[in-house]
Amino acid sequence: MVMINDTIDYINTYTDNFQPEIGLILGSGLGELADEYCDFAISYDKIPNFAKSTVEGHKGQLVFANIGDKKVVMMQGRNHFYEGHSLRDVTYPIKVMKKLGVKVLVVTNAAGAVNKNFEPGDLMVITDHINMMGTNPLIGPNDSEFGVRFPDMSEIYNKDLIEIVNKIGKSLDLDLRHGVYMAFTGPSYETPAEIRMAKVLGADAAGMSTVPEAIVANYCGMKVLGISCISNYASGISSKQLTHDEVIETTGNAKAKFKRLILTLLDNI
Repeated sequence: MVMINDTIDYINTYTDNFQPEIGLILGSGLGELADEYCDFAISYDKIPNFAKSTVEGHKGQLVFANIGDKKVVMMQGRNHFYEGHSLRDVTYPIKVMKKLGVKVLVVTNAAGAVNKNFEPGDLMVITDHINMMGTNPLIGPNDSEFGVRFPDMSEIYNKDLIEIVNKIGKSLDLDLRHGVYMAFTGPSYETPAEIRMAKVLGADAAGMSTVPEAIVANYCGMKVLGISCISNYASGISSKQLTHDEVIETTGNAKAKFKRLILTLLDNI
Protein backbone atom coordinates (compact mmCIF):
# COMPACT_ATOMS: atom_id res chain seq x y z
CA MET A 1 0.00 0.00 0.00
CA VAL A 2 2.98 2.33 0.51
CA MET A 3 3.70 2.22 -3.25
CA ILE A 4 0.21 3.15 -4.34
CA ASN A 5 -0.16 5.83 -1.67
CA ASP A 6 3.08 7.41 -2.92
CA THR A 7 1.67 7.36 -6.44
CA ILE A 8 -1.66 8.89 -5.44
CA ASP A 9 0.03 11.57 -3.33
CA TYR A 10 2.22 12.58 -6.28
CA ILE A 11 -0.70 12.68 -8.71
CA ASN A 12 -2.72 14.80 -6.29
CA THR A 13 0.02 17.44 -6.27
CA TYR A 14 -0.90 18.04 -9.94
CA THR A 15 -4.63 17.44 -9.81
CA ASP A 16 -5.71 19.18 -6.60
CA ASN A 17 -7.64 16.02 -5.66
CA PHE A 18 -9.36 15.71 -9.06
CA GLN A 19 -11.54 12.62 -8.70
CA PRO A 20 -12.22 10.94 -12.08
CA GLU A 21 -15.20 8.62 -12.38
CA ILE A 22 -14.35 7.18 -15.80
CA GLY A 23 -11.04 5.78 -17.02
CA LEU A 24 -10.02 5.43 -20.67
CA ILE A 25 -7.11 3.41 -22.01
CA LEU A 26 -6.29 4.69 -25.47
CA GLY A 27 -4.57 2.14 -27.68
CA SER A 28 -2.30 2.41 -30.74
CA GLY A 29 -3.19 5.37 -32.93
CA LEU A 30 -6.09 6.40 -30.73
CA GLY A 31 -4.39 8.92 -28.45
CA GLU A 32 -5.69 12.02 -30.22
CA LEU A 33 -8.71 12.17 -27.93
CA ALA A 34 -6.38 12.99 -25.06
CA ASP A 35 -4.75 15.75 -27.11
CA GLU A 36 -8.10 17.42 -27.70
CA TYR A 37 -9.38 17.04 -24.14
CA CYS A 38 -6.65 17.71 -21.62
CA ASP A 39 -6.86 19.81 -18.49
CA PHE A 40 -3.46 18.56 -17.34
CA ALA A 41 -1.18 15.61 -18.09
CA ILE A 42 1.58 13.78 -16.23
CA SER A 43 4.25 11.76 -18.04
CA TYR A 44 4.52 8.15 -16.85
CA ASP A 45 8.24 8.54 -16.24
CA LYS A 46 7.50 11.20 -13.61
CA ILE A 47 4.87 9.20 -11.70
CA PRO A 48 6.29 7.11 -8.86
CA ASN A 49 6.04 3.35 -9.53
CA PHE A 50 4.71 3.75 -13.11
CA ALA A 51 6.46 1.84 -15.88
CA LYS A 52 7.56 3.89 -18.89
CA SER A 53 5.92 3.23 -22.27
CA THR A 54 8.37 2.54 -25.10
CA VAL A 55 6.01 1.86 -28.04
CA GLU A 56 5.99 4.13 -31.09
CA GLY A 57 2.68 6.00 -31.27
CA HIS A 58 2.17 5.92 -27.50
CA LYS A 59 2.87 9.22 -25.73
CA GLY A 60 2.96 7.59 -22.33
CA GLN A 61 1.12 10.02 -20.10
CA LEU A 62 -1.82 10.17 -17.75
CA VAL A 63 -4.29 12.80 -18.94
CA PHE A 64 -7.01 14.34 -16.77
CA ALA A 65 -9.97 16.12 -18.33
CA ASN A 66 -13.50 17.34 -17.83
CA ILE A 67 -15.44 16.04 -20.85
CA GLY A 68 -19.00 17.31 -20.74
CA ASP A 69 -20.13 16.71 -17.18
CA LYS A 70 -17.78 13.75 -16.66
CA LYS A 71 -14.43 13.73 -14.92
CA VAL A 72 -12.13 11.46 -16.90
CA VAL A 73 -8.61 10.08 -16.61
CA MET A 74 -7.00 8.76 -19.79
CA MET A 75 -3.97 6.58 -20.34
CA GLN A 76 -2.50 8.02 -23.53
CA GLY A 77 -0.66 4.86 -24.40
CA ARG A 78 -0.34 1.78 -22.26
CA ASN A 79 2.48 -0.43 -21.08
CA HIS A 80 2.78 -3.93 -22.50
CA PHE A 81 4.02 -7.29 -21.26
CA TYR A 82 6.24 -7.59 -24.36
CA GLU A 83 8.18 -4.46 -23.35
CA GLY A 84 9.63 -6.50 -20.50
CA HIS A 85 7.27 -5.19 -17.80
CA SER A 86 5.67 -7.63 -15.40
CA LEU A 87 1.89 -7.90 -15.63
CA ARG A 88 1.78 -6.36 -12.16
CA ASP A 89 3.49 -3.27 -13.60
CA VAL A 90 1.31 -3.32 -16.72
CA THR A 91 -1.86 -3.29 -14.61
CA TYR A 92 -0.63 -1.04 -11.80
CA PRO A 93 -2.32 2.03 -13.37
CA ILE A 94 -5.69 0.26 -13.10
CA LYS A 95 -5.30 0.03 -9.34
CA VAL A 96 -4.27 3.68 -9.28
CA MET A 97 -7.44 4.58 -11.20
CA LYS A 98 -9.46 2.60 -8.68
CA LYS A 99 -7.90 4.56 -5.81
CA LEU A 100 -8.58 7.84 -7.65
CA GLY A 101 -12.29 6.96 -7.78
CA VAL A 102 -12.79 5.40 -11.24
CA LYS A 103 -15.89 3.21 -11.46
CA VAL A 104 -16.05 2.59 -15.22
CA LEU A 105 -13.08 1.62 -17.40
CA VAL A 106 -13.24 1.86 -21.20
CA VAL A 107 -10.29 0.01 -22.70
CA THR A 108 -9.39 0.25 -26.38
CA ASN A 109 -6.86 -1.43 -28.59
CA ALA A 110 -5.80 -2.13 -32.14
CA ALA A 111 -6.40 -5.76 -33.11
CA GLY A 112 -6.03 -8.09 -36.06
CA ALA A 113 -9.15 -9.64 -37.56
CA VAL A 114 -9.48 -13.38 -37.06
CA ASN A 115 -13.11 -13.30 -38.16
CA LYS A 116 -13.08 -13.08 -41.96
CA ASN A 117 -16.28 -11.02 -41.91
CA PHE A 118 -14.41 -8.15 -40.26
CA GLU A 119 -12.49 -5.52 -42.20
CA PRO A 120 -9.69 -3.10 -41.27
CA GLY A 121 -11.25 0.06 -39.85
CA ASP A 122 -14.14 -1.77 -38.15
CA LEU A 123 -14.82 -1.16 -34.46
CA MET A 124 -15.45 -4.33 -32.45
CA VAL A 125 -17.19 -4.33 -29.07
CA ILE A 126 -15.48 -6.97 -26.96
CA THR A 127 -17.98 -9.46 -25.54
CA ASP A 128 -15.42 -11.76 -23.90
CA HIS A 129 -11.76 -12.63 -24.07
CA ILE A 130 -9.31 -15.53 -24.15
CA ASN A 131 -6.04 -15.16 -22.29
CA MET A 132 -3.20 -16.77 -24.27
CA MET A 133 -0.45 -14.82 -22.50
CA GLY A 134 0.51 -17.79 -20.35
CA THR A 135 0.20 -15.88 -17.09
CA ASN A 136 -2.23 -13.78 -15.06
CA PRO A 137 -1.82 -10.30 -13.51
CA LEU A 138 -3.36 -11.49 -10.24
CA ILE A 139 -0.61 -14.03 -9.56
CA GLY A 140 1.16 -13.24 -6.30
CA PRO A 141 -0.02 -12.00 -2.91
CA ASN A 142 -3.60 -10.77 -2.90
CA ASP A 143 -4.46 -7.27 -1.65
CA SER A 144 -7.96 -7.64 -0.22
CA GLU A 145 -8.46 -3.86 -0.36
CA PHE A 146 -8.83 -4.19 -4.14
CA GLY A 147 -10.54 -7.54 -4.56
CA VAL A 148 -10.98 -11.17 -3.53
CA ARG A 149 -8.40 -13.90 -4.07
CA PHE A 150 -10.53 -15.77 -6.63
CA PRO A 151 -12.60 -13.21 -8.57
CA ASP A 152 -15.47 -14.29 -10.80
CA MET A 153 -14.81 -13.72 -14.52
CA SER A 154 -18.19 -14.70 -15.97
CA GLU A 155 -18.97 -11.11 -17.03
CA ILE A 156 -15.77 -9.12 -17.39
CA TYR A 157 -17.28 -6.89 -20.10
CA ASN A 158 -20.36 -5.27 -18.62
CA LYS A 159 -23.58 -6.16 -20.45
CA ASP A 160 -25.28 -2.87 -19.56
CA LEU A 161 -22.38 -0.90 -21.06
CA ILE A 162 -22.45 -3.09 -24.17
CA GLU A 163 -26.17 -2.37 -24.55
CA ILE A 164 -25.53 1.37 -24.19
CA VAL A 165 -22.73 1.39 -26.77
CA ASN A 166 -24.87 -0.66 -29.17
CA LYS A 167 -27.64 1.95 -28.99
CA ILE A 168 -25.10 4.71 -29.51
CA GLY A 169 -23.66 2.90 -32.50
CA LYS A 170 -27.09 2.75 -34.12
CA SER A 171 -27.76 6.43 -33.40
CA LEU A 172 -24.44 7.36 -35.03
CA ASP A 173 -25.00 4.96 -37.95
CA LEU A 174 -21.92 2.95 -37.03
CA ASP A 175 -21.86 -0.73 -37.95
CA LEU A 176 -20.31 -2.02 -34.74
CA ARG A 177 -18.92 -5.53 -34.73
CA HIS A 178 -19.03 -7.80 -31.69
CA GLY A 179 -16.66 -10.55 -30.75
CA VAL A 180 -14.13 -12.33 -28.58
CA TYR A 181 -10.63 -10.88 -28.21
CA MET A 182 -7.66 -13.19 -27.79
CA ALA A 183 -4.51 -11.81 -26.17
CA PHE A 184 -1.06 -13.08 -27.12
CA THR A 185 2.17 -11.81 -25.57
CA GLY A 186 3.79 -10.31 -28.69
CA PRO A 187 5.86 -8.48 -29.79
CA SER A 188 6.00 -10.80 -32.80
CA TYR A 189 2.74 -11.04 -34.68
CA GLU A 190 0.98 -14.39 -34.56
CA THR A 191 1.73 -17.15 -37.05
CA PRO A 192 -0.96 -18.37 -39.46
CA ALA A 193 -1.19 -21.58 -37.41
CA GLU A 194 -1.75 -19.61 -34.22
CA ILE A 195 -4.51 -17.62 -35.90
CA ARG A 196 -6.15 -20.86 -37.12
CA MET A 197 -6.01 -22.04 -33.50
CA ALA A 198 -7.53 -18.74 -32.33
CA LYS A 199 -10.41 -19.19 -34.75
CA VAL A 200 -11.06 -22.76 -33.59
CA LEU A 201 -11.08 -21.57 -29.96
CA GLY A 202 -13.68 -18.90 -30.75
CA ALA A 203 -11.68 -15.70 -31.16
CA ASP A 204 -12.78 -12.95 -33.55
CA ALA A 205 -9.76 -10.68 -33.10
CA ALA A 206 -6.22 -10.99 -31.77
CA GLY A 207 -3.91 -8.53 -30.06
CA MET A 208 -1.23 -8.00 -27.43
CA SER A 209 -2.97 -6.06 -24.65
CA THR A 210 -6.28 -5.34 -22.91
CA VAL A 211 -6.82 -8.70 -21.21
CA PRO A 212 -4.53 -7.98 -18.21
CA GLU A 213 -6.14 -4.56 -17.65
CA ALA A 214 -9.65 -5.97 -17.99
CA ILE A 215 -8.92 -8.77 -15.52
CA VAL A 216 -7.60 -6.34 -12.91
CA ALA A 217 -10.39 -3.80 -13.46
CA ASN A 218 -12.99 -6.52 -13.00
CA TYR A 219 -11.14 -7.74 -9.91
CA CYS A 220 -11.24 -4.18 -8.54
CA GLY A 221 -15.01 -3.98 -9.03
CA MET A 222 -15.00 -1.64 -12.03
CA LYS A 223 -17.46 -1.91 -14.89
CA VAL A 224 -15.48 -2.64 -18.05
CA LEU A 225 -16.18 -1.88 -21.70
CA GLY A 226 -13.72 -2.99 -24.37
CA ILE A 227 -13.53 -1.73 -27.95
CA SER A 228 -11.07 -2.95 -30.58
CA CYS A 229 -10.19 -1.04 -33.71
CA ILE A 230 -9.61 -3.72 -36.34
CA SER A 231 -6.35 -2.49 -37.80
CA ASN A 232 -5.45 -5.34 -40.15
CA TYR A 233 -6.22 -8.93 -41.07
CA ALA A 234 -4.44 -11.34 -38.75
CA SER A 235 -1.66 -13.54 -40.11
CA GLY A 236 -2.86 -15.95 -42.78
CA ILE A 237 -6.23 -14.24 -43.25
CA SER A 238 -4.79 -12.23 -46.14
CA SER A 239 -1.56 -12.47 -48.13
CA LYS A 240 -0.21 -9.14 -46.83
CA GLN A 241 2.69 -9.02 -44.40
CA LEU A 242 1.90 -7.37 -41.07
CA THR A 243 3.54 -4.09 -40.04
CA HIS A 244 3.09 -1.65 -37.19
CA ASP A 245 2.87 1.16 -39.75
CA GLU A 246 -0.32 -0.43 -41.11
CA VAL A 247 -1.76 -0.53 -37.59
CA ILE A 248 -1.08 3.17 -37.06
CA GLU A 249 -2.42 4.11 -40.50
CA THR A 250 -5.67 2.15 -40.12
CA THR A 251 -6.38 3.32 -36.58
CA GLY A 252 -5.64 6.86 -37.72
CA ASN A 253 -8.22 6.55 -40.46
CA ALA A 254 -10.77 5.20 -37.97
CA LYS A 255 -10.12 7.75 -35.24
CA ALA A 256 -12.95 10.11 -36.21
CA LYS A 257 -15.70 7.54 -35.71
CA PHE A 258 -13.93 6.17 -32.65
CA LYS A 259 -13.91 9.61 -31.04
CA ARG A 260 -17.59 10.18 -31.87
CA LEU A 261 -18.43 6.86 -30.28
CA ILE A 262 -16.43 7.51 -27.10
CA LEU A 263 -17.63 11.10 -26.64
CA THR A 264 -21.26 10.06 -27.06
CA LEU A 265 -20.69 7.16 -24.69
CA LEU A 266 -19.38 9.52 -22.01
CA ASP A 267 -22.64 11.50 -22.25
CA ASN A 268 -24.64 8.35 -21.61
CA ILE A 269 -22.91 6.64 -18.70
